[in-house]
Amino acid sequence: MSPAKKIAFIGSHSVRKTNAVHSFAGAVGRSGRSVEVGREVVRFSPLGLNEGATPEAQLWAIVAQIRQELELRTQADVLVLDRAVIDNFAYFMRATGGEDPFDVKPLVRNWCDTYDLFVRLRPDTPLKADGVRSTNERFRNEIEKILDLIIPQYVDPDRLVEIRASEITETFAWGPLLERLCGPETDDADPKPVEYSPTLWD
Repeated sequence: MSPAKKIAFIGSHSVRKTNAVHSFAGAVGRSGRSVEVGREVVRFSPLGLNEGATPEAQLWAIVAQIRQELELRTQADVLVLDRAVIDNFAYFMRATGGEDPFDVKPLVRNWCDTYDLFVRLRPDTPLKADGVRSTNERFRNEIEKILDLIIPQYVDPDRLVEIRASEITETFAWGPLLERLCGPETDDADPKPVEYSPTLWD
């Protein structure tokens, strides 16, 4: 099977990325295309996360993100990702104080070219505790500022869409985004289930 069309929902934490991922994946399935969903790998990190994460912990997240994408790349027509290399790289840059001790910038730059579309969710909703991610607003703002700096450097603007987090509701119309990613929907499309493949972190 040929590589999937790859779309990543990116941004800082608590911007409704996971809600958007599952909602969009449902729209893909209803269009008659097969779909796989990639999880937010940092939640399974053995090295920690949030404000106190070390450079090594954030390196793990970058590598795990790429590994997951490689594992799922030929499993469906469309691969929908909860995060991408670029936003994991933002957390890495914060943890390293802007340095690149493991020389990951060339990898991040090249890997960003493998995505067909990025959807950046902009934070305009309050932080909510989920038992995992930080509720520190300053921390989220720091990540947003880093994203503002690195996205123009690493992401082709023609492959970037921005949506406010508050727009991600049950009634959000995914049709235009799906058509931009995959082209016009065919008349004979039959709904297909969303696949959630097991990974190393289950």
